[in-house]
Amino acid sequence: MMGRNKFTLASTDVRLTLPAHPENVAVVRHVLGAFAEALALPPDVVEDMRLAVTEACTNVVRHAYRDGEAGPIDVVVRPSGNSLELIVMDRGRGMGSSVDTGGPGLGLPLIAALAETVKIEAGSPRGSRLAMTFPGGRRLLAV
Repeated sequence: MMGRNKFTLASTDVRLTLPAHPENVAVVRHVLGAFAEALALPPDVVEDMRLAVTEACTNVVRHAYRDGEAGPIDVVVRPSGNSLELIVMDRGRGMGSSVDTGGPGLGLPLIAALAETVKIEAGSPRGSRLAMTFPGGRRLLAV
C-alpha cells in the first residue's frame, strides 16, 4: 500500500488503518487525542487536531467510496521537530465533485483554518492524501 501512495513510514510514526465506517471516525479521534496528550501538546492544539482529523476522516467515509463500499482510512501521525503532521489517506475515487452533497462542504475550509499547513494530493493509482501540520510548541521526538 505504501509504495502505491508514494509514502513511507518513519520509525516514530503512528499508523492506524480502519474500515471507512462512521463509528471508526471516533476511534481515530480518540487515538489521536491520546497520542497528542501523551506528547503534552497544548490542549487547544489537541482540540484543533481532533476536529481536523474528524473532518478529514468524515470526508473519506462520506465521499471516497461508492455504494456502501467501505475501503480503508489510513491515518498517520508523524512527529517532526516542533510540529506534528497528520496524514489521512484513502484508496477511493479521489477528490472532485460529489453527487451526494447539495453544495460545497465546510470540511476542507475548516481544516485549513485549524492547521498550520494543508496539502492535498491524488493517491496513486487511486484515492486521496491529505496532510496537515500542527504546532507542537517544543521538540516532540528525535527523528
